[in-house]
Amino acid sequence: MIMINITVWNESTHKGSAYPKGMNEAIKEIFDGQTDCGVRCALLGEPDQGLPDELLNKTDVLFWWGHCKHEKVKDELVEKVCKRIEEGMGAVFLHSAHFSKPFKKIMGTSCSLRWREKKGEAERVWTVNPYHPIAKGVEQGFRLDGEEMYGEYFDIRKPDDVIFTGWFSGGDVFRSGCTFTYGNGRVFYFQPGHESFPIYYNENIKKIIRNAVEWVSKTDSGETGFQPDSDCIHQSKTFEPIGVKKTLFGK
Repeated sequence: MIMINITVWNESTHKGSAYPKGMNEAIKEIFDGQTDCGVRCALLGEPDQGLPDELLNKTDVLFWWGHCKHEKVKDELVEKVCKRIEEGMGAVFLHSAHFSKPFKKIMGTSCSLRWREKKGEAERVWTVNPYHPIAKGVEQGFRLDGEEMYGEYFDIRKPDDVIFTGWFSGGDVFRSGCTFTYGNGRVFYFQPGHESFPIYYNENIKKIIRNAVEWVSKTDSGETGFQPDSDCIHQSKTFEPIGVKKTLFGK
C-alpha cells in the first residue's frame, strides 16, 4: 500500500462559527480513517513559515489556502514550493489561494477575478467533465447554501481540464475546478472554501478533496465509471425556481 503524505498549509487557523476547531483541522478530518494517508497541518506563523525543507521534501500532496497574507510568504519559500511541484509533488490550491504567490507563478498570469460575499448567496457546483477521476462519485449540480461568489473572467492560463463550473444565485458563473500540469507535477485549483461558510463539511466537497489527492499524487485509477445517457433527457423539474417576467411588450 502506498502511503500519501499530505500537508495542509494555511496562513492562519481560521477558527469561528463555521470551523470551531479551525479550517485546517476540518480539511485534515476529511482523511480520518484512511490508512493510506498521513496528514499534517502547517501555518504561516510557524518556523520556516510552516514548510521547513524536511517537511516539504517529504510531502506528496500540498494543500494551500491563503486569504489576505499572500505577500507575507517569502519568495524563497515560493521558489521551493514550485520546484517541488515541478519535480512531481501534487498541489491543491483552495479558494482564495488563486491569488497566492505559488499559484501566480505556476499560472504566469494575474489570477484576478470578480468576487462578492453575501450571506444568502448559494452556489451550485456542476460537473462538466464527468470522465475525470476528480469527479468520481460527485453529485451533479450539488448545492452549497452559502458561499462567497467568484465570477468570470478568471485570469488563468488555459487549464488542462475544467471539471467543475460553479453557478451562483446572483447569476455569476465560474470555472470552479481546474487542473494543470507544472513540470512533472499535477495541480488542481478548487474554488469553494470561504472561511465564513462550513464548506469542508459537505459530503460532495469531501469526495472531491479525496479524489483530488489521488489524482495529483498519481495514485488514481484513471477512471470514474461514468456512463453517458444514450439519448437526450427532457428535464421537467428545475433545480431552482423559474420566474417569468413580462417584457416591454407584455409578452
